[in-house]
Amino acid sequence: MINDQLSRYSRQILLPNFGITGQERLQAARVLIVGLGGLGSPVALYLAAAGVGRLLLADGDTVELSNLHRQIVHTTSRIGMLKAQSAQLALAEQNPEVELVTIEHRLTADNLPPLLAEVDVVVDCCDNFATRFALNAACVAARRPLVSGAVLRLEGQVTVFSGQPGDPCYRCLYPDSEDFNGDTCATNGILAPIAGIIGSTQAAETLKILTGIGTPLIGQLLVLDGLTMRWRSLRLRADPACPVCTQPR
Repeated sequence: MINDQLSRYSRQILLPNFGITGQERLQAARVLIVGLGGLGSPVALYLAAAGVGRLLLADGDTVELSNLHRQIVHTTSRIGMLKAQSAQLALAEQNPEVELVTIEHRLTADNLPPLLAEVDVVVDCCDNFATRFALNAACVAARRPLVSGAVLRLEGQVTVFSGQPGDPCYRCLYPDSEDFNGDTCATNGILAPIAGIIGSTQAAETLKILTGIGTPLIGQLLVLDGLTMRWRSLRLRADPACPVCTQPR
């Protein structure tokens, strides 16, 4: 590791059980970030700053004025630009050592498997259940960790799904037989720092997984009430009737 890298990453290299070995693990790591909005912005910025070697930035939407109060990776001058391209510009300025790959189309069950074969961790920062369900199924099939976050109004939640047999998956938490077509930020609003808190937590969980430090939130759902700034921790269990993670693989 060269002197500039030691200087750039020195404050995290100093951490117990992290060291140069942890930094080298980050530099060799590959992460897919799905959604570059309120959650994906802090996730992308922190992972790039930490020195994750390769980031795949997936978002087919364009930057709008109404995004800017919470989607801090984008700027006024980039309104109308694809979010993946806008994020790429910001992250290249943040850390030119990180390899950045843009994915400018919606992810589906058909195009996810080859992408997951190239990455170590997937971070779900998207805003629709169709993509979340597709991501979950692909991660279970590929046995890839999925770092999941969601925010609305003044509330947020975050957890980690291991993708391994016996552990719960996203469908255990949200069976797709339910109706999820109602609440959105556009109709209900959101306090921007809540997205920052949840996205930052997702970034921390991703770095823990990649470096092997600490205990990831596998089987544990953290729920934040932003009005009182209190966290609740709920235990998640695998659903024996889940059509995704209980099927033979």
